[in-house]
Amino acid sequence: MMHKYFEIDAPSSNVRCKIYFNVRPPYRRLVIYGTGFAGHKDNTATARFAEKLLSKHKDAAVLVFNWPAHGDDVRKKLVLSDCNTYLDLVVREARDTFGAESLYAYATSFGGYLFLKYVSEVGNPFEKIALRCPALDMHDVLIRAIIRGDDYEKIMKGKDTQVGFDRKVTVNRALLEDLKENDIRRREYLDYAEDILIMHGTKDEIVPLADSRQFADDQLIEFISVEGADHRFQNPTHMSLANKYAMEFFGLG
Repeated sequence: MMHKYFEIDAPSSNVRCKIYFNVRPPYRRLVIYGTGFAGHKDNTATARFAEKLLSKHKDAAVLVFNWPAHGDDVRKKLVLSDCNTYLDLVVREARDTFGAESLYAYATSFGGYLFLKYVSEVGNPFEKIALRCPALDMHDVLIRAIIRGDDYEKIMKGKDTQVGFDRKVTVNRALLEDLKENDIRRREYLDYAEDILIMHGTKDEIVPLADSRQFADDQLIEFISVEGADHRFQNPTHMSLANKYAMEFFGLG
């Protein structure tokens, strides 16, 4: 397995990407991987999935990218509308530059929220979508599980604040209000339900398991609970199982 870094340049946007592959393009199948909040293109979870997929499918590729204001992205502030722009540019790149015949989506947490938001607003370019612990109520996840101490009060007073895990993302009041307004649980996905899989760990400490289960029930989406898995699926056995489920759902198992 090899990898390559590249950038997508567009007016007012520069998307920094990484692609895993075995052979030169075009690719018969390409999976676009969406990272979580404060994640980045060099995350271990993407590499593990790519290794598993490409060991079985030589003509496939996995493309991961930085969301706005994540990793080494040039933007300083996270703006929700910019996320649609970035994902749209990545989808176009997968088709036009890498010649992908079939596109799949695999996203986690905040990435899952953003992929669902994109599908609702732009349309669905993917054959199948696998979501791991999607942050369906991202507004609640931020203020309840990610923003620490008195940072919430600072944000509501109009101050930009750095929040996150290993890496930090600048959050402001406008973003929180935008997330609250864009609650994707109120949107309908019945037209896409057969092409979506949701997986969620029973020990998730960040995103409530019940939220995913209820959303899947309401939208008639296939749902799999992974016993004992935390939000990041840090146990290699749990991660391997999630990747197995995703590949089988894609028809690439």
